[in-house]
Amino acid sequence: MGGIRYSDKKRFVEFLKTSNSESFYNGLKVFYQELIQEGCDSGKSAHDFSVKGPQIIIILDNASFHKKAEFIQKIGENMPNIQLEFLPKYSPEYNLIELVWHSAKEYVAHRLFTSIEDLEALLHKLLNEGELIIPWSRKLKNQGNSVIPI
Repeated sequence: MGGIRYSDKKRFVEFLKTSNSESFYNGLKVFYQELIQEGCDSGKSAHDFSVKGPQIIIILDNASFHKKAEFIQKIGENMPNIQLEFLPKYSPEYNLIELVWHSAKEYVAHRLFTSIEDLEALLHKLLNEGELIIPWSRKLKNQGNSVIPI
């Protein structure tokens, strides 16, 4: 699961064992706590963040587990600053994270890993520690189920 903050291109990537509504919600909670911590590090209280903090717009694709009513309600109750917006169907070219995924796939392609943990460690280094260089000016073109850089 991953996201990009538009203003500074900071990436947030959480490795999930499964893709379902509960893991999505738990990953979003981790992200939300990181944002609260950033606010606290800049001198604001956690309470101020949830009451007076910025509105955070999360842009999502249309995966069914993103739209489960029970979890949308929990997000609204427990993460009041978050607003969910859904992309039109079949439009990954509108989502910046697709460029990150594509760049990461290019980087790890044709490499041999001795374990899932090795792959995960490299991806963490690339994605969360900012070592992956993203060509932000590259455009993406949607062709059915694939995303092609142009």
